[in-house]
Amino acid sequence: MSLPEMDEPHTKLQGESPSPECLGIIPARGGSKGIPGKNLFPVGGKPLLYWTLKCARESRSLTRSIVSTDSPEIAEAARDYSGEVPFMRPVELAADDTPGVDVVLHALEWLESNEGYRPELVMVLQPTSPLRTSDQIDACADLLLMRNASAVVSVTEVQYHPYWMKLVDADGVLRDFMTIDGPYHRRQDVPTMYAPNGALYLVRRSVLMARRTLFPEGTLAFIMAQSSSLDVDTPWDAHLADLILREQHEDRIH
Repeated sequence: MSLPEMDEPHTKLQGESPSPECLGIIPARGGSKGIPGKNLFPVGGKPLLYWTLKCARESRSLTRSIVSTDSPEIAEAARDYSGEVPFMRPVELAADDTPGVDVVLHALEWLESNEGYRPELVMVLQPTSPLRTSDQIDACADLLLMRNASAVVSVTEVQYHPYWMKLVDADGVLRDFMTIDGPYHRRQDVPTMYAPNGALYLVRRSVLMARRTLFPEGTLAFIMAQSSSLDVDTPWDAHLADLILREQHEDRIH
């Protein structure tokens, strides 16, 4: 049985404590192999980065959001759309193989050293998820607070179950990717599986600094529909995002 999708925001109850300080970090480096200049690539009539800036600005849970980038062009575009760029990311943290958590830790350490700023919660919002909404940001934060969790990561149900996946050997013969333990003959019979969709990573700052991971033990799943889980990594992904966003925001893109 599938778990319920958590796309609707939690309504705050009377008497609940004020929301904690929650920082949104938008990592947007200049380099990209799949789509050159990806974070500024036009999608839905705007740069890809715009859509994440927009939903961060409209969220009620984020008390501040910043862009971490090594690119002057991205920094300028972010500011054009009211984004905050308090520093330029060091070049050594903008390589293809730079761990994402290192970028987040650098931002937090810079803000503490230069501003004395220490948010209680940290949410990472990748620009490559342009279909994510402000309501989903808020619902993710509500889930963490309601469950008193250390972290929440967004996931979506996998479209292609690993039970049905195959390997191709050197002779071109199909081989099972994994052994199926059970009488699973139909898609409806296999256990539901989920994969991180890259849209939302929320973690308590104290946990992040101590464990240096966005996936600490006990991380909760925030389930998102496939319709809002597109991760733009290829020109085809960008084409799909462009079509969807133009349809969603026709006559309302601003």
